[in-house]
Amino acid sequence: MVENDQNSSSNRLVGYSALIERYRLELVPNWHKSFVATSATHRISLSDGVTSEGYPNKYWPGDRLGDHLEFALKYDGTNLAILDTLFQKIEEEDFLDYLRSKPTGKYARRLWFLYEFLTGKTLPLDNLKQGNYIDLLEPDEYYTVSPARRIRRQRINDNLMGDHRFCPMVRRTDILRDFEKADFSERCLRVMSAYSQELLKRALAYLYNKETKSSFEIEHIKASSTRTERFVALLQLAEREDFCEKSSLIDLQNRIVDSRFRDSEYRSSQNYVGETIAWQKEKVHFACPKPEDLVDLMAGWFDAHKRMDTGNVPAVIHAACIAYGFVFLHPFEDGNGRIHRFLIHNILARGGATPEGVMFPISASMLKNPGDYDASLEAFSRHLMSLVEYSLDEEGRMTVHNDTARWYRYIDMTPQVEALFQFIEKTIDTELASELAFLANHDQVKLVIQEIVDMPDQRIDLFIRFCLQNNGRLSLRKRASHFDFLSEDEIARMEQAVQSAYLPAATATP
Repeated sequence: MVENDQNSSSNRLVGYSALIERYRLELVPNWHKSFVATSATHRISLSDGVTSEGYPNKYWPGDRLGDHLEFALKYDGTNLAILDTLFQKIEEEDFLDYLRSKPTGKYARRLWFLYEFLTGKTLPLDNLKQGNYIDLLEPDEYYTVSPARRIRRQRINDNLMGDHRFCPMVRRTDILRDFEKADFSERCLRVMSAYSQELLKRALAYLYNKETKSSFEIEHIKASSTRTERFVALLQLAEREDFCEKSSLIDLQNRIVDSRFRDSEYRSSQNYVGETIAWQKEKVHFACPKPEDLVDLMAGWFDAHKRMDTGNVPAVIHAACIAYGFVFLHPFEDGNGRIHRFLIHNILARGGATPEGVMFPISASMLKNPGDYDASLEAFSRHLMSLVEYSLDEEGRMTVHNDTARWYRYIDMTPQVEALFQFIEKTIDTELASELAFLANHDQVKLVIQEIVDMPDQRIDLFIRFCLQNNGRLSLRKRASHFDFLSEDEIARMEQAVQSAYLPAATATP
């Protein structure tokens, strides 16, 4: 196994791993970990989401700071959080020695730009006067904005999806390359093409309600009819309006939470996500950014949204980065989760990922697959919590004692993007397809039942619902309380109509 080889005294850490050990850095693990082995074989293994890769001895780059930095960019990827932490620890002169030794090298130029980008310092180096402009991130390896911003100093095309205040990173994994080929809008239209416009209109009205109820239920909240109507109305606006503005977000929060918990500004207290497991004992799942860091983080979040919105970033990538980024920043006291899920719809609709006038009930898929949804959140939170130093007082109020802002600024959101693609796929194939099929079957059953007994629509709907709740048959209790006027033969024929349309595949209520 690679893990055993990696720990062998005959093997040497390289790239980020070597620098983390050398400078004793505490970090969220990088997705890729490298070491150089004495053997001539190339080995790869995956453990806990981290790829460990062993390279033959000829790959050893040298032992200087610049050697490992260059190796890291080549093989471990561009990790802004690690680089930001590392640049606070290194001797500037060591870094300058490396840059001066390769003044026009593409990795040196990228590292030079990233040093000044992350630290805000200007190194004592002259601007480059010649040479082609190079992309900061390789578009074949990362999702990037296009066109990029040209940086004359290092002759770099800055194609990052954010700035130094908030900059998500998304790698082009094999999973995402496969999903890229799926045109969800076209796939949705194919599912819908078999049904009439009247049925589609009815289905959409139901899906808006289903999405609203599911989004509230994820947080174990039973929404009143008034709050449900408000959220549905907001979802109907999601296709047309950009809600990623501060005033719009505050208005959105005010319209979806209890009036007693409306905010007029970002939260001013430290909050967290947790649960009570014993008297005066909390299990903390996620610590949110410090309130004093929020203004800067949210300003970067807004800017990242604008860059992606105008930078030809695929809508699903954009939606995942902004919506998950929002819930990780948690800027309000209440309503963050519902806003997070609302923003997914907002960005997908405005980005053309959903057909015009159609809404994917993604929260319903999240609600039906809670383990997958939790995993998409924990892909960030479980590593973060080992780095946050906090205490809770007797009333459960949290105080964070260390500097944590960089962990929220530079998140590798590849796991969240992969999860959102999977939720959308499940939504189209399950929630949308099953709802349309249910309504079509419902209409057919109603026509058959009306031929047997000409009852009011409400009575027919109730009969179908009661049958579906009881495996295709009307229970004796429901018959006595609601349908005692029907004969045995009429009930048997009506039950047969329901069973033929729905069973055994569908037994759930609409």
